[in-house]
Amino acid sequence: MDAGIIITSQTPSCIQFKCWQNFWNLQSLRISSVTWGCKCHRECVEGPVMHRGVRYNCRVIFLNRRILLIRPKMALANEANYHELRWFTPWSRSRQTEEYFLPRMLQDVTKQETVPFGDAVLATRDTCIGSEICEELWTPHSLHIDMGLDGVEIITNASSSHHVLRKAQARVDLVTMATTKNGGIYLLANQKGCDGDRLYYDGCAMIAMNGSIFAQGAQFSLEDVEVLTATLDLEDVRSYRAEISSRNLAASRVSPYPRIKVDFALSCGEDLLELVSEPVQWRYHTPEEEISLGPACWLWDFLRRSHQAGFFLPLSGGVDSAATACIVYSMCWQVCEAVTSGNQEVLADVQAIVDQSSYIPQDPRELCGRLLTTCYMASENSSQETCSRARELAQQIGSYHIDLSIDTAVKAVVGIFSLVTGKSPLFAVHGGSSRENLALQNVQARIRMVIAYLFAQLSLWSRGARGGLLVLGSANVDESLLGYLTKYDCSSADINPIGGISKTDLRAFVQFGVERFQLPALQGILSAPATAELEPLANGRVSQTDEDDMGMTYAELSVYGRLRKIAKTGPYSMFCKLLNMWRDICTPRQVADKVKQFFSKYSMNRHKMTTLTPAYHAENYSPDDNRFDLRPFLYNTGWPWQFQCIENKVLQLERKAQQDLDNLD
Repeated sequence: MDAGIIITSQTPSCIQFKCWQNFWNLQSLRISSVTWGCKCHRECVEGPVMHRGVRYNCRVIFLNRRILLIRPKMALANEANYHELRWFTPWSRSRQTEEYFLPRMLQDVTKQETVPFGDAVLATRDTCIGSEICEELWTPHSLHIDMGLDGVEIITNASSSHHVLRKAQARVDLVTMATTKNGGIYLLANQKGCDGDRLYYDGCAMIAMNGSIFAQGAQFSLEDVEVLTATLDLEDVRSYRAEISSRNLAASRVSPYPRIKVDFALSCGEDLLELVSEPVQWRYHTPEEEISLGPACWLWDFLRRSHQAGFFLPLSGGVDSAATACIVYSMCWQVCEAVTSGNQEVLADVQAIVDQSSYIPQDPRELCGRLLTTCYMASENSSQETCSRARELAQQIGSYHIDLSIDTAVKAVVGIFSLVTGKSPLFAVHGGSSRENLALQNVQARIRMVIAYLFAQLSLWSRGARGGLLVLGSANVDESLLGYLTKYDCSSADINPIGGISKTDLRAFVQFGVERFQLPALQGILSAPATAELEPLANGRVSQTDEDDMGMTYAELSVYGRLRKIAKTGPYSMFCKLLNMWRDICTPRQVADKVKQFFSKYSMNRHKMTTLTPAYHAENYSPDDNRFDLRPFLYNTGWPWQFQCIENKVLQLERKAQQDLDNLD
């Protein structure tokens, strides 16, 4: 994956701008991957540079085979998913440059011995160009502010901004506000594709001027490369700035940037008839559309790069596994659309995956039958309704579907225990203890994981086809947060496309899928209660529901998750916030009980995050501790000091409420 900016010659005041972005290519270096053309053009690429024994993350700006500037990054992303300070050092010498001696291999290419290294801007014959790098756009005092005040008219930013649900608006706001307050042109190119881990970079390139967007790139796409263009008039920037007296007063006092003179003009003569671009209205995807597109692109990238033959999904008949199946179906839909539009790279990839060089995918349902195997693993505790819902959905999306029973395997495992110990555990409804009840549930869940991997490895072999399948998990972010899953059960998989998505958003996505993909089976899945079906049925009906088991609703879990991670609250501060949020529906005592229950279960099950299946990162309260949420997994589950503080506050509020009632009497 790479991203960059190209500025090509055009007319005296009208300049054509191009933002380009493409997928990760782990086999090529960023500098060497640029194809030099015969046209005059300026480009920038990113790469690590060692300068005076210090490793910097840099943007290398070059023109016609000559490096103009090596610009080190001055603000490093070092929170959540990013740990740049582990590898790089930020350049701290604002508005200063040094000489950088090029390696001999580059000297042979550029015919230069040294190039400027540091914080500077480029002065061409007709304008001034500055550069921000990714995180610098998001800082409280972004560099484009001072550059714009110093007369820089064009800001370029080849970024690495990963997808999170509802994040696109923040990006657009940052870019438009940067050019609203200070005037100027902003070119944002963003990387696109899977980083080989939990993140998906969603493109979303844009070109803005004076607070308006003039070109919008695709947010999700299977295209390896996308080029975005706009033709803009620099005189519009100058007129806009001249009218902002407060900006001009600040500009008169700004410290100047070092200017690297470039004997090159972005414009040329005779521009009277040149058509300039018009502003466009940004089109945002709904969260449901984002779920249908982002995780699907992520799955496609994993599939084509892993050289596997498809996916294996335990399909339970519930919302989570149904949503996962729909995302795979959406992936097939996008692959067919890309092939129909002439994308030869996608066609070559899908032919390699299905091991058929003449195959041309045209129908998403037919392609899904080749790439997705679904399996309903029934036990004596499974209802006929969930089995029927799973089978009906599989038929509608076209997956190769398997129905099987795990009862024999469950009885064999429990029988081994009974043979060794002389004890036979019972479910709670049959008189067993809570420990027995939980153990018997977990046996079923873990056997499903073993069977899933067995069929993923051998089901294609049994059908005479080559390759193996990637096992898909389907635990949502709320269940992971609470630990409402069994370690090494069927939530343990190779990858999980919904592991960073809330149950609320998943239900909305499944409803969206009814119309978008014409899958009426989803309606029955939505109307059914969420259940793990691990306890005995009552008269053939489900007796166990997820929310009853958890002791809280999925809607409440989303609130807890956002307060815990995004608002950084502990038990007491969460209690204080929820007192206000839920004042119309809960008493202080009820809020206290809910908070205590959540933190007790969360801390008790935090250890499960160490084995969580790698999941698509789509929500900023994800508990995934691999790189995003680096909290301990061993807590004092009693939270004695915090819970006592909550109790003291509840007693104080209850006394005050009683006094108020007494005063009324």
